[in-house]
Amino acid sequence: MLNSESNIKFIKGVGEKRAEMFYNLGIFDVDSLIHFFPRKYEDWTKTKSVSESENGEGIAIRVTMITPVNEQMVRRGMTLYKCRFSDGESVINVTIFNNKYLAKSLRIYEDYVLFGKIEKNLTSASMSSPKIEKLDMGIHIHPIYPKTGKLTSNAIAKVIRTALENLGEIQETLNDEIRKKYNLISLDTAIRNIHFPENEDDILEARRRLIFEELLTLQLGLLKLKSSKKSETPLKITTDYTDDFISLLPFTLTNAQKRAIAECIKDMQGKYPMNRLLQGDVGSGKTAVGAGVIYTAVKNGYQTALMAPTEILALQHFESLSKMLAGQEITIRLLTGSTKPNEKREIKSDLINGKIDLLIGTHAIIQNDVEFKNLGLVITDEQHRFGVKQRASLVNKGSGIHTLVMSATPIPRTLGLILYGDLDISILDELPPGRQEIRTDVVDSRYHQRLYKFICDAADRGEQSYIICPMVEESDDMESVKSAEQLARELSQTAFKGFNLGLLHGKMKSKEKENVMKAFADGDVKILVATTVVEVGVDVPNATIMVIENAERFGLSQLHQLRGRIGRGSKKSYCVLVSDSKSEVSRSRLMTMKNYSDGFKIADEDLKQRGPGDFFGERQHGLPKLKIADMLENIDILHLAQDCAFDIIKEDYNLDSEKNKPLCNAVTKMFREIEY
Repeated sequence: MLNSESNIKFIKGVGEKRAEMFYNLGIFDVDSLIHFFPRKYEDWTKTKSVSESENGEGIAIRVTMITPVNEQMVRRGMTLYKCRFSDGESVINVTIFNNKYLAKSLRIYEDYVLFGKIEKNLTSASMSSPKIEKLDMGIHIHPIYPKTGKLTSNAIAKVIRTALENLGEIQETLNDEIRKKYNLISLDTAIRNIHFPENEDDILEARRRLIFEELLTLQLGLLKLKSSKKSETPLKITTDYTDDFISLLPFTLTNAQKRAIAECIKDMQGKYPMNRLLQGDVGSGKTAVGAGVIYTAVKNGYQTALMAPTEILALQHFESLSKMLAGQEITIRLLTGSTKPNEKREIKSDLINGKIDLLIGTHAIIQNDVEFKNLGLVITDEQHRFGVKQRASLVNKGSGIHTLVMSATPIPRTLGLILYGDLDISILDELPPGRQEIRTDVVDSRYHQRLYKFICDAADRGEQSYIICPMVEESDDMESVKSAEQLARELSQTAFKGFNLGLLHGKMKSKEKENVMKAFADGDVKILVATTVVEVGVDVPNATIMVIENAERFGLSQLHQLRGRIGRGSKKSYCVLVSDSKSEVSRSRLMTMKNYSDGFKIADEDLKQRGPGDFFGERQHGLPKLKIADMLENIDILHLAQDCAFDIIKEDYNLDSEKNKPLCNAVTKMFREIEY
């Protein structure tokens, strides 16, 4: 008798050699095997005759074999096996390619089921390489599994069937109360029916149960993670100075900005440390929100640190925050890798003596010898550019520190809670007045000469342009795609001869990149040929044109981030997506960019087209990989699972009770390999 922990090699029909193939699929024991779910199904129960079917239709058909197999070698390595079957009315000519095992197993006058595409003309019907099974074995719903190498879907199904036949009742993870409340079948029934359903209802009920459990487990893990960070903070923010801050500004905050500042201050006045994500589209005014929160923290006597991923972005924050907080007796310093040694020593000394209120910098501010006297607030900009340990090491420079994470990467609203389950979320969903609408066009490469003239005319007016390429260097694999290096070389000698043209890509050294971006920001470089390294970069209000080559090679959210580099000044800005792709899907994606300017709407479209896995890259964000749930398609079940998770945590935070122990084990297992 097997149990859930039995090694896969002990299942009848597997053994050492085949076990290696299962290991490649991440299947090591019976439990991981039975949780390897079908990706789709083929319903062989709804059979048709040839006369009932349409030409080219995929069908299951009951037949009798009426001729022996005729073997025919076409060339070395290619053998055809031909035979005929009858459905009682029509004859079907069947061709089998290179499958000697199947051909030898067929017997004349025996009954079979054929499953495949039927090709019909006036006089005959035929099928090429249909799936063939004996009639008594074939009339059922067939699960189709992701396959690897020589391990076919059929082979996987046979091993799973054997395992389930030799496995006792599968231990239940959800208590009776939950199953009754949410109308869920047992885990044992769900697992058996997801693999070998008798009808479509079996599949629907099994999927609903398993999706609910997976999303519930995920939610419980994230809620526990969030709560585990909530030890009380000794920091006391007694007074809200937001009104004073607003009176300093030469512009009016949007309602979204005011709401976000209020949410942050409310968090900081609570008994637990703030742990909040500030998410806003490009140009939505996150820096002003950060400034408002910093102002209240400093006025309450606490130091603040703001960490940016690049020196030039840190410098930009330093300049903009210095302007916003000017004349308020707030000491602001900048610390980066380029800061001179004498100045570094002075900053570190002033910091530990409490003479600096706000320190802005790159990862240089998390070095061990950088110590604060009274750190109360940490802000990280574009947090996905920092590793988990880097962010943690900054927070660890004090006790109970408030954390604000800023991101310009729009995440679909439906998934914010899942992806950032350990953070509270503030969303800036309106742009400040005066922000320029960017005109976006989709063209093919025939427009290049007109585009280059457009860029030259803009340069003559003193404006600047970006030209973005998907690759750094030339590649034999993609001859049709010009690299940034190749394009910069060509254009500097042809269309843009006489203009100062810069090149920027990820393989350059940090200092080189900083120098090029500074030259562009200062207006010395008029045209910048770059890769996506500019996706998160500095404000260059004078940049009004962005041309993105081979635009079909970028994700929608990435295109939107790139487009956000322009339209930051008062002049009309233009984004041109260049693509020669004939694909309807590519065309549709690029038209989404032309039609929408709202990053959240684009993110929703991107998610629909690519799915959560591609959209996020789960591992990058520390999100456990889901086996059956789709967070977009199963949003209704997600909401139910969230409600259930809140109820469980409220009653039994540690999942210690007997009825919740199986769920506790499931949470531990799901989050075992995830680093936060």
